Amino acid sequence: MRSDHEPQFGNDLPDPQDTLTRTDWAGLQHAYGPAIEAPQTLVALLDPDQAVRTRALNNLHDVLHHQNTLYEATPPTALYVSAILPDTRTLRPIDKDYRVTSDCMRAELLLWIASVANEVTDAADAMGQEHGFPLDEYPPAVAVREIRPLLFTAAFAYAHDADRSVAEAALLACIPLLDDPRLLRHRAALVPAIRQVLGTSGRWQHRERAIDALNAWGENSSGLQGQRNPFLFCDTDLPPDSSPQGSDAATIQGCGEEPPF
Repeated sequence: MRSDHEPQFGNDLPDPQDTLTRTDWAGLQHAYGPAIEAPQTLVALLDPDQAVRTRALNNLHDVLHHQNTLYEATPPTALYVSAILPDTRTLRPIDKDYRVTSDCMRAELLLWIASVANEVTDAADAMGQEHGFPLDEYPPAVAVREIRPLLFTAAFAYAHDADRSVAEAALLACIPLLDDPRLLRHRAALVPAIRQVLGTSGRWQHRERAIDALNAWGENSSGLQGQRNPFLFCDTDLPPDSSPQGSDAATIQGCGEEPPF
């Protein structure tokens, strides 16, 4: 469901079919060489078969954005993914696994955009500078930075979505994109949703992301609760009186959320 709160600038995302046909995929690299098969992967995201869709989503992570790395094929992939978000076929379910936390393809595509955007933030650039790899000397990062307004417009449309998993994923995508100087003015518009939706998420990682973003933007994060026990990377948000005891503790605490690294 699209939101009525869309930013006040045009969405010039290229048509996804144009991205498929006009991109020289064979001339672009992904994690394992030329991205010749990328168009098949992208088309498969909307396949009627759930297993095919799930494999395609895995390929987004494992091939086109392997281990959070940006490749030459990542920017056009991000444009395609952003452009298909309004397609109702992205509401189809996908298989859950250790990485997939929602059964909705649209939410997972937004989380993928968030992962890409996280690699070109000011913090990522500062870390790169510290280690001698500034983002402005890495063409895939430069290309992703250039298209941040387009990715933001696509993600922001779902920041108030009726499906909570989609809304949370959209906000997670918007936050890193808002490091772009062209988008700074849109931070204030997102603060209420970050507090009310992301800040009350059932996932502590999402709540902590809300707190970090609000603090970084000079906004009030009081009342929001992140991870309760900083020494446990898998905090199941159990009530205080239901903490597991003895040998069962590790099993229960290791249940369902990925570590924050």
